[in-house]
Amino acid sequence: MSKIVVVDDSYADVQMIEGFLKAANYTVVSFPNSDQLEDKVASEKPDLIVMDVVMPGRNGFQACRDLKSDDRCKNIPIILCTSKGNASDKFWGERQGANGYIVKPFKTEDLLATVKKVMG
Repeated sequence: MSKIVVVDDSYADVQMIEGFLKAANYTVVSFPNSDQLEDKVASEKPDLIVMDVVMPGRNGFQACRDLKSDDRCKNIPIILCTSKGNASDKFWGERQGANGYIVKPFKTEDLLATVKKVMG
């Protein structure tokens, strides 16, 4: 069973995303912010990270870039899941190393299709 780390400061969004992923038989570990995310991800060893962009402290773009430059985490695919839906936001997310991008609000099928596509 694949493990997915969800990082989002919105408890409601975490609950929703967790629910969709658990229903699809994924193991889910969630964190409310990007504090010490590299260490947490290195110890959890997930198959995928689903991360919000707009968070207090280090935002998802910064955290994505930091994870991709950490040897322990650089090969873990990241999907940015955010309300920032402009083409420039998606482009910037890709530039930071994101492997996928989902705009909130999203449909369950879109999340699961993106997860499957990114995980291969």
